[in-house]
Amino acid sequence: MLMNHLRNCGKFSTLVFADHSSGKLSKSTLKILNAAKLLNQQISLLVASNDASSVVDQIKSSIPSNVVHQVLVAQHDSFKAPQADLLGNLVKQLIDQHGFTNFVTSTSTIAKDFLPRVAVKYAAQPITDVIAINNDVFLRPVYAGNAIAQVKSNDKVKFISFRPTNFEEIQQTGDKVSNIVQVKVENTKQLIEHVSDELVQSDKPELTTAKFIVSGGRALGSKENFKILDELANALGNTAIGASRAAVDAGYAANDQQVGQTGKVVAPELYIAVGISGAIQHLAGMKDSKVIVAINKDQEAPIVSVADYTIVDDLFKVVPELTKKIKEIKQ
Repeated sequence: MLMNHLRNCGKFSTLVFADHSSGKLSKSTLKILNAAKLLNQQISLLVASNDASSVVDQIKSSIPSNVVHQVLVAQHDSFKAPQADLLGNLVKQLIDQHGFTNFVTSTSTIAKDFLPRVAVKYAAQPITDVIAINNDVFLRPVYAGNAIAQVKSNDKVKFISFRPTNFEEIQQTGDKVSNIVQVKVENTKQLIEHVSDELVQSDKPELTTAKFIVSGGRALGSKENFKILDELANALGNTAIGASRAAVDAGYAANDQQVGQTGKVVAPELYIAVGISGAIQHLAGMKDSKVIVAINKDQEAPIVSVADYTIVDDLFKVVPELTKKIKEIKQ
């Protein structure tokens, strides 16, 4: 009787996967909840963690009950470093138990890994990187953002990833969600053994949520020269450091700093591209930024075509001068 009740309650309902790290709920979750509302179905939020208490507390204090109907908490030691196969098994378990008709994630790295694994169990085609919904038609960029595909799915269970940068955070007003349901994890068999994590510590905000981003390209010439971007970012405040693929490949910046089609897609209020020519894969990851400033010696560089402001000069001259001026203004 209880199982039938759960299935009935879940009819035409959506399960959203909550992104979190080190006990902190990601801002991307607040954005994809806004996206999930466009599906016009009852929303359940899934938290998978070895210690979910901190994340659940944040959800209870920030997410309204008129957005999320219930929070499903899957707490198990195996989720300390969740692998794609484990998350896929968990999602399948919940879809089978509750009858969810939509499963929603952000376009995070882990979601890209496990979303196809669970979709194939239902012979479904994932609909990825969605930026809007128009009358049951999903819009997603293709060809490095130069065209928008319109996708309609007849799958009984739809597996959707939304691009967080295209949505605002949910309004944190009204009564907060209080319906917390503990989930018994049934299948914890792991195909991969987790050995260790190597985390890069930084005082800079996360690229995908930063209001300001300063990105460097191959023209900076070395990892040492990248430090002038740190000085500019510190002067601006609340600024993340990004990089082009060429700069990452050259070893000037870390992989997690890469902005572009094969890196992270960002849409900050201000994007400063320093010594970046603007290859199509890089433009695909940042051209939705509200204000784009290009600093480049080549006035014919592709980045200039999408920039709101361009400074055609030597970056090693311009960046220190710009940093100095910003500090003077803030004093």
